[in-house]
Amino acid sequence: MTTSKHKNKTLAVLICLLFGSIGGHRFYLYGKRDQFAWLHCISLPISFLLSKLYFNLNFFITYGPWMISFLISILMCLVLGLKSDEHWDAQFNPHSGRTSDSSWPLALLLVFSVGLGAISLLFVLARGFDLLYTGGAYG
Repeated sequence: MTTSKHKNKTLAVLICLLFGSIGGHRFYLYGKRDQFAWLHCISLPISFLLSKLYFNLNFFITYGPWMISFLISILMCLVLGLKSDEHWDAQFNPHSGRTSDSSWPLALLLVFSVGLGAISLLFVLARGFDLLYTGGAYG
């Protein structure tokens, strides 16, 4: 049985929080062959291209793919961080020879990601209703 590199849960959540919208957490956990990581990664260039091609459209619409990727990454922070250490090791560290031991930095990252996710989701909902019902008259 060969040993593989141990993947740290706190580091994975931090990467997900900082670089999740471009797939950093997926590259860390699954490697370069992960298709969802590349899907996250191309969301920002697609949004940038849409904003340049359709510059008369609202920011909310042209950067929609990146915003969706960002919201998914915030949700993934919670999913990854709330896994038990035993389940984490069974999924990501089956042959590392070490066990995970989460502590308070992970809890702080989870609290921060909940707050950021709530603020982001409220922004998306408020701006979406503004565009839907007023035609974007207030912004």
